Amino acid sequence: MTEEERLHQPARLPRPPKAALVEREWGKAPSDHEERQFLAGPRPRGYEFVRVMRIAQEYVRGFRALHFVGPCVTVFGSARFGEDHPYYELSREVGRQISKAGFTVMTGGGPGLMEAANRGAKDDNGRSVGCNIRLPKEQQPNPYLDTFVEFQYFFVRKVMLAKYSYAFIAMPGGFGTMDELFEIATLIQTGKIRDFPCILVGVEFWRPLIEFMRGTLVGLGTIERSDLDRLHLTDDPEYAANQIREVGMKKFGLMYSRGRPHRRPWLFE
Repeated sequence: MTEEERLHQPARLPRPPKAALVEREWGKAPSDHEERQFLAGPRPRGYEFVRVMRIAQEYVRGFRALHFVGPCVTVFGSARFGEDHPYYELSREVGRQISKAGFTVMTGGGPGLMEAANRGAKDDNGRSVGCNIRLPKEQQPNPYLDTFVEFQYFFVRKVMLAKYSYAFIAMPGGFGTMDELFEIATLIQTGKIRDFPCILVGVEFWRPLIEFMRGTLVGLGTIERSDLDRLHLTDDPEYAANQIREVGMKKFGLMYSRGRPHRRPWLFE
């Protein structure tokens, strides 16, 4: 390269560290280098085996902690709405109505609308459960939990949120809430779980998404109209609780197939 060509080259700014890029782009930086390694492709076989054992340990810990919580309703929702937001009070009333219907309220255990739903359960002296996820920022367990389990992996946590519930309620939220909602919808669509009620609370928030799915996804045939009919839209927490009660009691019986589980001292329960 000649001197003249070199002078006309654009200046190259120093590249910021990778973590700084992530923090600037998403507002937070991953704190666990080990988890990034796990998702980075093939690793040594010994590393992969140890990782599988740790994942299995998380599942066992979750199963043990949640085995006796009773029939649950899982409430999804944003961690970013504060106590002064109307959605917070709406979620709190949802939790209260779920508890009045005889269910345990299960959430991701964090702040915002999760906290509100757990708080509503405690308003009714009901049971409140949280499956928390370790994050660098934002996700701290809320103070309204009777049972609390913390997970490293999102996929383990999502299994727990689905495994113990007879119904699912989606409050307004972001990527996490959308991810959880559509995973449940997919599990119901494909028959991996029963056709439990799936209720979207907050008509103004959810209507544009429903219209998109009806006009585009149903229109193009990527989902069936019956798939969309499984999602119930409402602003009324009492209606949501009634839907859950009716479906749960009449269709699914709200009972364990082999009787309620009993604690076994030899398993340290």
